[in-house]
Amino acid sequence: MDRPRTEVDEHRIMNSEHLICPAKLTLSLKVKGRRADGYHLIDAEMVSIDLCDKIVISDGSGLKVRSSDSGFEVPQNEDNLVNRALDLLGRTAEVMIDKRIPSGAGLGGGSSNAAAVMRWAGFTDPVAATSLGADVAFCLLGGRARVQGIGEILQPLPYLEREMTLLIPPMGVSTEDVYRAWDDLGSPLGDHGNDLEPAALTVKPELGEWRDALSKATGKRARLAGSGGTWFVEGRHEEFRHRGVASVNVKTLPQHSTNKKSAAE
Repeated sequence: MDRPRTEVDEHRIMNSEHLICPAKLTLSLKVKGRRADGYHLIDAEMVSIDLCDKIVISDGSGLKVRSSDSGFEVPQNEDNLVNRALDLLGRTAEVMIDKRIPSGAGLGGGSSNAAAVMRWAGFTDPVAATSLGADVAFCLLGGRARVQGIGEILQPLPYLEREMTLLIPPMGVSTEDVYRAWDDLGSPLGDHGNDLEPAALTVKPELGEWRDALSKATGKRARLAGSGGTWFVEGRHEEFRHRGVASVNVKTLPQHSTNKKSAAE
């Protein structure tokens, strides 16, 4: 049985805010080289999509994650990007994350969570944001952008309303492992707009089965999103299932849709 709400609980609820954290979809990615410190340089096009985590942020401290999906386990300690973002901001808050974006799927769920907290705090520095992760700066901006450098150089692009069909395998893919494999393979160029696709298939050969399933169901050649493991095709297609996993239809979001959603109820 739940305990009765106290005055402290009521105060926290009244002062909480609800944040929306859109996933990012990497439509194309070229690896342009590697810096002396080991970070890879990219030239990519990214868009925000309407597959979103939700955050409730309020006075206090602590982090809770619920509805964590398949993929890597979501850390709830200092390794979580939200906690690292709060440390960067010099702030404390009680944060509840309702996860809808699968972790380890290359959709930037953790980066979007961190970026939402940064927007809540009024933080806008993309270079500092990139210190948390390569996707955080784009998620801070949102919308549609060309992303270069190690993720900190952003060129906003005009919004294009588009629909995509995703197939998200129930397995995490390590971005670090994929870049290492790309180096080991001799820096191959991707045939379908993503230089990392051959490396991702080397790290997780079973990804090929999911690519083929989406291609067969839609009649279009599926493309890998970033370092994987999500596959996507352009357009809205009838839902299908592969190994019990349903395809997902999404729409792109304009930049303003990635801002703070609303005050708490």
